[in-house]
Amino acid sequence: MSDKPLPPPIWILIVATATGPLALNIFVPSMPGLVDVFDTDYAMVQLALTSYLVAVGVAQLVYGPISDRFGRRPALLGGLIVYAFANIACMFAWSIESLIAARVLQAIGGCAGMVLGRAIVRDVYDRNRAASAIAVITMAMAVAPAMGPAIGGLIDAHFGWQATFLVPLAVGLLVLAGAWFRLNETNTHPIPTIDVTAMLRNYASLLRSRAYIGYAANTAMSVGAFFSFIAGAPYVMIEVLHAGPEVYGFYFVLISVGYMTGNFLASRLSNKLGVDRMIPLGVGVSLVGAVTGFSLMMAGLVNPVVVFVPMCVVAIGNGLSQPNGIAGAVSVNPTIAGAASGLMGFGQMVIGACFTVAVGYFQNDHDHAAMSSMILFATVSSLLFYLLARTAPRGE
Repeated sequence: MSDKPLPPPIWILIVATATGPLALNIFVPSMPGLVDVFDTDYAMVQLALTSYLVAVGVAQLVYGPISDRFGRRPALLGGLIVYAFANIACMFAWSIESLIAARVLQAIGGCAGMVLGRAIVRDVYDRNRAASAIAVITMAMAVAPAMGPAIGGLIDAHFGWQATFLVPLAVGLLVLAGAWFRLNETNTHPIPTIDVTAMLRNYASLLRSRAYIGYAANTAMSVGAFFSFIAGAPYVMIEVLHAGPEVYGFYFVLISVGYMTGNFLASRLSNKLGVDRMIPLGVGVSLVGAVTGFSLMMAGLVNPVVVFVPMCVVAIGNGLSQPNGIAGAVSVNPTIAGAASGLMGFGQMVIGACFTVAVGYFQNDHDHAAMSSMILFATVSSLLFYLLARTAPRGE
C-alpha cells in the first residue's frame, strides 16, 4: 500500500503552472500604447517586463526552501493570493512606476504555481508517474505564452489595456478556489529548518564548474534571444509597421509553435544523439534564423513575415537545444540537481531581463536594429558557452 499523499486534481496543477507565464505574455501587446498612456518612453515601459523577469528569477530560489519547511499548501495559497491582488493593482495603476511595482508582486505570486506544481507532483507520484504528470503540466508553460499575446491583443484592441489583467485575475482566482478546497498538504516530511549555509555552499560549488557554467549559460543565452524578441517585436509591429496589438498577438503563435516543434523533435532525438550533439544542432538551427532575420532587417526588409518567420526558426532551434542544455547542467553534479536547477532558472530570468533592458534602451532610436542585433548576439553567445562546457575537463 502506497504511503504517498492523495494527489490533487491535475487541472489545479496545470492551471497553477500557467499563471506566471500567462501574466508575463498577455501584457506584451499593450506595451507600445502605454508610452502615451503614462507619458513616458518605451525604455521605461520595458521595465514592466524586465522587473517581472527579475522577480520570477529571485522567487524561484525562495519558494522551494519555503515549501520544504512550511508546506506546499500554504506556500501556494499565499502566492496565489498575492497574484490576485497584484492583478487588481495592475488594472488600477496610476503611473508607470506603480504598474512596475504591481508587476513585481504579480511575478512573485505567479511564480508559486510554476515552482510548486512540480514539487507537488514529486510528492504524490512515484518516479515514472511523476515524469508523465510533469510532462502534462509543463505543457501549460508552452501553451500559456502562446495564447497570452493573442488573447491580450484582442482584449486591448476592444476593451483597453487594463482589461488584459482580468484574464490572469480570473485564472488566479479559479486555481485559488480549487487549491483551497481540493489541495491537501503533500509535503508530509517538512524539514526542521532552512540551511542557508548549505544552499550557498552548493551554489558556490556549481559556479566553480566550467561545465555547469557552460551548459547553464548556453541555455540562458537562448532564453535571452527569446526575451529580446519579446521586448522588441511589439514596438516593431505596432509603432513601426502600425499593426494593431491583436495582429501581433496572432503572429506570436508562430513562435510558440516553433518552440513546441523543437521540443517534440528533441524528445524523439535526444536519446539517440545525446546532449552534446543535440545542443550544437539546435544552436545551428537558431543561428540560421538569427542571421537571416538580422540580414533582412538590416537590408530594410521589415514586415511581419520578416519579423516572425526567422524568429520561428530560432524558436525551433531553442526547442532542440534548451532541454539538452538543462539536462547537461543538472547532470554535472546529480547530488545537488535541485540547486543546479534553481540557480539555472534564476540565471535565465536575469539574463532575459538584461536583454530586455538592452533592447528597450536602444529601441527608440534604432527601431528594429536593436532587437535583431540582440537576438544574433544571444545566439552566438549560446554557441560559445556550449563550447566552454564541451571543452571542460570531466568532473569540472
